[in-house]
Amino acid sequence: MNVKSTDLNELESFYEQTGNQLVILYGNKNCGKEELIKTFTAGKKSFYYRCREASAQEQLSVMGDEIGRRFDVKLSKNTYDEYFNRIKSGDASKLVLVIDEVQYVMKKDVEFLKSILKLKAKRLYPGPVMIILASSSIVWAEQNLEEAFGEETKKITGTMKLENLSFLEVVRAFPDLPVSECIKIYGVIGGVPGYMAQWNPKVSFKENICRLLLAENGYLFDMAQQVISSELRELSVYNTILSAMAQGHNKLNELFLYTGFSRAKISVYMKNLSHFDIIEKVVSFETGGWENAKKGVYQIKDTFVNFWFRFIFLHLSELYMMEPSDFYDKYIADELDEYLIRYFRNVCMEYLQLLNQLGRVPFAIHKMGMWIGKTGNIDIIAQSSDRRNIVGLCNWNKEYLTMQMCEEMYETMQKAKINSEHFYLFSAKAFEPELVEYVRKDSRFELIDMTEL
Repeated sequence: MNVKSTDLNELESFYEQTGNQLVILYGNKNCGKEELIKTFTAGKKSFYYRCREASAQEQLSVMGDEIGRRFDVKLSKNTYDEYFNRIKSGDASKLVLVIDEVQYVMKKDVEFLKSILKLKAKRLYPGPVMIILASSSIVWAEQNLEEAFGEETKKITGTMKLENLSFLEVVRAFPDLPVSECIKIYGVIGGVPGYMAQWNPKVSFKENICRLLLAENGYLFDMAQQVISSELRELSVYNTILSAMAQGHNKLNELFLYTGFSRAKISVYMKNLSHFDIIEKVVSFETGGWENAKKGVYQIKDTFVNFWFRFIFLHLSELYMMEPSDFYDKYIADELDEYLIRYFRNVCMEYLQLLNQLGRVPFAIHKMGMWIGKTGNIDIIAQSSDRRNIVGLCNWNKEYLTMQMCEEMYETMQKAKINSEHFYLFSAKAFEPELVEYVRKDSRFELIDMTEL
């Protein structure tokens, strides 16, 4: 499994600080925090404890047993104060104490946090210590943790949310695969480290989909439902909303008409899905053509959940009755390229951001987004702080990016009331010869094909 160097470097920077540190580390179930922790603690004096879903008394007992064995000490008081008093690094080096899935103990036992804060304040353990409280519950980390800490929140040294890998990191993880194949992988499983670890680059894309998603014993067969149900109740309501969104009902009123749920109920459930990083509101890039922009649009943010509801949820009966290969051919193969358009655009945006970091764009990019119109979209608008623009056009599934596509882009720009002296045209396949010839005479255009990505 791949560990992001930026995450590792951030943990190292906390570790190198003098004194004691208290770091909150969290992400979704397959974010790879365990591998990150393992890599970070390698060669350091450390103690790792993974909390169970258990009563407060059982948690206390199990942790005590593990500390006793690990440090060869006899415990008599069976309190967290005693536990953290008896851990030791064995020398003057800093000890790293990791409590993983910490929400399970913090929800049941207020004494645990009191002892952690004493440990941070050097009231239990004399040597330097770095405390990492880790969790795979995004909802708990972002909504409940601050309440649990209360006024002691200021004692937290830093908070790290483990994000998915970028497309560039996905490409690096599969160095022998062509870029087009990496885009397909990225559009199905995103950059989730735990999913990527299951992907076999030595077999075809179709074989991986059949083995991981469509076979009943596949690692990802029930993953979409696990992701949603791990913290959200009333799965039937969430499934209905997500199914509707996957079918193109992406505004609140459309969801109201499709589902029959009240607007108030839909708003509450959409808010919950947003907190859990399952869906997101798509905000159109701000231009002068606000009256022509489409407002209040939502989309499924979690890449794998999006793929599951787009291709599999509505065909679950067939999934159980058909061979995986036949299911893929019937329900996925023909629609896959249309689905991947969004993810190719994301890749093109990431490429522009990389060029910006390298100073290889006409001006420093201040913000970037997509303009969503009532009758057409602008794939990419990248804007400087003084409102100069780069406009991007992305072609994933057509054989050629054509002059006609550029003309349609100009028309949409008029509706958006936006001007640009710089155009970046991205094509996954090829460019129309007429367009290539035109661009030779017009320095405003950059043609970028798949090999450059």
